[in-house]
Amino acid sequence: MISWLLGLYVLRDTPNVVHPRPAGESLLAALPAVWRNRRGMLSILGYSFHNWELLGMWAWLPAFLTAALVAHGHENPAAVALLFAALTYVANIGGSIIGGTMADRWGRTQTILTWSCLSLVLSFSIGWLIALPLALPVALACLYNFAGIADSSTHSLVLAESVPPHYVGVAYAVRSVIGFGAGVVSPVLFGWALDLAGGGRTSTDAFAWGIAWSTLGMGAVLGPVATWRLRKSSTIAPHA
Repeated sequence: MISWLLGLYVLRDTPNVVHPRPAGESLLAALPAVWRNRRGMLSILGYSFHNWELLGMWAWLPAFLTAALVAHGHENPAAVALLFAALTYVANIGGSIIGGTMADRWGRTQTILTWSCLSLVLSFSIGWLIALPLALPVALACLYNFAGIADSSTHSLVLAESVPPHYVGVAYAVRSVIGFGAGVVSPVLFGWALDLAGGGRTSTDAFAWGIAWSTLGMGAVLGPVATWRLRKSSTIAPHA
């Protein structure tokens, strides 16, 4: 409710712009036009694989930190894990600001590639480090959340710059369906891998957590590939 009210206030003087469609083009033509737009679809795919990793991480990070506290014999692991998880989510604020600033200074795709590759390294490594001194998994979790969100706004910007303005709304709708669909599947696959690797027998097993976190990395690795192909596109925008 607070966000809605703030939105109304901030947008009170913003004009309501409707970009005209080309003559003779129907409203329904926007959907196939999005699918045919190579740069737009590469942006959507990059975001979708990014969501695979980010939403999987957000879903499972509190449980992982709880397991790390259990491994170190903490008396109240769940409550303390929630505090640590909240700390890592605060890192999102810094990640969003730094990522957006980098996109303006050094380019869109360069920013996405930088943070998505760092996030990938953490996806493939953090689970194996659960038994190390607690400060390290917590610090890595903060960096993971920072890197995971740092390219989110840039993904949105790239899509807006990749498609004609008269079907930006449809492009974002397609992105939401595919991107959040990926974010629904990845936490389920994570849990399945965790159980299959032995997490059901002991919640602190580094092998089980390592395998589970790696499922996020294996899906997300296609994100930088899509962004790299976008970067190499001959019609790439000046800021990309």
